[in-house]
Amino acid sequence: MVDPRWQSRGVGTRDGEPGAAGSAEQAGLDLRLLGPVHALRGGSELVLGSARRTAVLCVLALHPGQQVSRDELVSAVWGEDPPSSATGNIYTYVSTLRQMLEPTRDRWTAGRLFSSGGGTYQLHLPPECVDVLRFESLRLTARRQRSAGDVDAEVDTVAQALRLWRGEALAGVPGPFAEGQRLRLTELRLATAERYVALLTGCGRHEEAARVLDDLVAAYPHRGDLRARLAAVPPVPGASVPPGDGGRPRGDGAADGGREIRTGGGPPAGPRVDATPLFGRDAALRRLRRGVADAVGGRGGSILVEGPAGIGRTALLTAALGSVPDGCRIGWAVGDEGARDVPLGVLRDCVGAALTSATTRVPVAAADPAGDDRPATAAGSGGDDTDRVGSDDAARMVDLVRRATAGGPLVLTVDDLHWADPTTLRAWATLSGQAAGLPLLLVGTVRSGAGPVAGWSVAEVVTLGPLDPSSAGALVRALAPRPPGPQELARLLDQAGGHPDYLRQLARHGSDPFPPAGLVAAVGAHLSPYPEELRRVLRAVAFLSAYEVRSPGTLPEGCTMAELAAATDHGVEDLGRIVAPARAAGVLASGDRLRLRHRVVVRVLHESTPAAFRVALSRQYAKRLAVVGAAPERVAALLLAGEVPFDDRTAGWLAGQVEQIAEASPQIAVAALAQAHAQHALAPDRRLTLTAWLARLLLRAGQHAAAEAGWVAARTADPELAGEMRWTAAHSHERRGDFETAAEIAHTALRERRIGPQWIDELRALLGRIRPSLPGNPTEPQLSRSGLVGGTRDAP
Repeated sequence: MVDPRWQSRGVGTRDGEPGAAGSAEQAGLDLRLLGPVHALRGGSELVLGSARRTAVLCVLALHPGQQVSRDELVSAVWGEDPPSSATGNIYTYVSTLRQMLEPTRDRWTAGRLFSSGGGTYQLHLPPECVDVLRFESLRLTARRQRSAGDVDAEVDTVAQALRLWRGEALAGVPGPFAEGQRLRLTELRLATAERYVALLTGCGRHEEAARVLDDLVAAYPHRGDLRARLAAVPPVPGASVPPGDGGRPRGDGAADGGREIRTGGGPPAGPRVDATPLFGRDAALRRLRRGVADAVGGRGGSILVEGPAGIGRTALLTAALGSVPDGCRIGWAVGDEGARDVPLGVLRDCVGAALTSATTRVPVAAADPAGDDRPATAAGSGGDDTDRVGSDDAARMVDLVRRATAGGPLVLTVDDLHWADPTTLRAWATLSGQAAGLPLLLVGTVRSGAGPVAGWSVAEVVTLGPLDPSSAGALVRALAPRPPGPQELARLLDQAGGHPDYLRQLARHGSDPFPPAGLVAAVGAHLSPYPEELRRVLRAVAFLSAYEVRSPGTLPEGCTMAELAAATDHGVEDLGRIVAPARAAGVLASGDRLRLRHRVVVRVLHESTPAAFRVALSRQYAKRLAVVGAAPERVAALLLAGEVPFDDRTAGWLAGQVEQIAEASPQIAVAALAQAHAQHALAPDRRLTLTAWLARLLLRAGQHAAAEAGWVAARTADPELAGEMRWTAAHSHERRGDFETAAEIAHTALRERRIGPQWIDELRALLGRIRPSLPGNPTEPQLSRSGLVGGTRDAP
């Protein structure tokens, strides 16, 4: 499965790190990960050895100049269930890799490629030494060339990027990190190839475009969504995939690692593709379609579709705007983190797509709002001059769009508008204020919590919330391999909380071991925009909530701010600042308690954490909560959810708190005592005491306690405890209607005379109650299976 940390973590180098400038030895090193992994020095291939050693190299190579801890390497290579030898293996792998990559390094001198310290490792490589980093750098260069309008240069750059691929990325490399990177890089490859097809088609190079399409189909023959991904590509003679064949792009929040700005008319066929029908969005669909109709009639407007990650913003736009009336031009672009560095890049792509999507009176060359050869201004560089130039560029773009509407109605759509650069946002805000008098519809999507964006005050905001139970159930039934039963459907709906992306993953993989890789990747993608500090806090919230999510009704869901502060060692005020973005985005539910809105996210964050790390974190959090005097039932729940082994110290704490825990949450008390009873390494007296409490609480809860009570009675030398446990065992059988066994236990205890007086009386009373139900004449009872006669014969 894919650990969310590896799904969302970025790659790159840091300026000023050792080796950033490269060395003679580094310059000759070439790491090829876009296919079967190979390492070459000076053209000669190095022997990497085992698959897991290769996996370690891949993790370090894709985090050049960054410290990667041993625990992170263990998690990346083995996942949630590493062997006990994993840490030692990491030492061995790193030592062997260091010798292989730096054969001339003396054992006692610092290396140029590798550095280590404090339990972390770093690989210092220039980006040009790793093909993945070269690929990503070429994509960024192509985007800048597109912004500058240099089509020929962009075609060459995109072609260079695609030529780096030699097959499936990190082919054969094991572990969650490699799995997450394969997902991410595959989506980037497909998006880049689609851009290449669009460029070739625009240049009239149809045969080349057809070959690219054929190569995609050959490379991914089992990708059922590939036809849908190519649905918006213009017709290409000879292509093996008809452009109109397939489904529709899926909603945002899919398990992809990259996003691509598309320049073809209509919705993007990029990473987010699914043939899933749209459920529960009828009102929003009608509003968007009415907006298109109004724009065609000359009365435009601005609509912002707002909602959390994965809620289906993109899917809604695709369904609403997938087809528009003849003569209405549509442009579609997608913002991402890189878009903020390219002034007017998103809006230029959107407008350019619209102006080339149909016959237009506006020349394509006019898509450059600057209208001259001066370089684009760097967005956000500061200063009055920058603001003025940015405003001038925004005004030129506004003028271009206004002139373009003279040629017919225009629909401009920007997905994830909150990532757009400041100049784009200026122009969008101005156009939003003017759209009502033009045949112009502006449609943007924004993630909840991103804050007000361009034109918010004049736009109509359509907020997408969770699906209602009926629509959520319809979605699950449409996707599940077999129809779920009522109980299974109710469980899935409860876990997903109406979230479409989580419903899709659960429906498709409900029978797989939890959590399925696609669900882990989706959660990782949804949380990836947030800082690492916030993601760590959200994981702590998940750990503090895991037991009650798994066993509803045991405790109030979530945790208090004080509990979270104790667990994470943050101040309460500091925590308020950290979690504010998650509250605003709806990741955390509203209310006094801190609670992740979707239970499935709690389970993914908790259960996708490697087992050894999960135990260590749970023990650490539990200790901190106990020190500050948190409710003992919450401490016990943490230990249980983390499957923390009960040692003598933990068992001693439990023995001192068991009555309070049982009063607050009998279910947690029983579960904790059962776990302690199963720990054979506990001190015998401690184990005996806790097992006696387990028998009492089982009896109190109406459950069968005979086995636990009999276990204690057979081992204790205390007459009072022995009598209580004998009575507990006999009474458990009595309540089940097994009167003969109850009588045998009672007769044996009375005959042995090793019990206290109180329990003698209790057992006699029990025999009196069950005597009419025993076989034979109640006044002359026959022998039982043990050969003992019920009644007065055993009286002292």
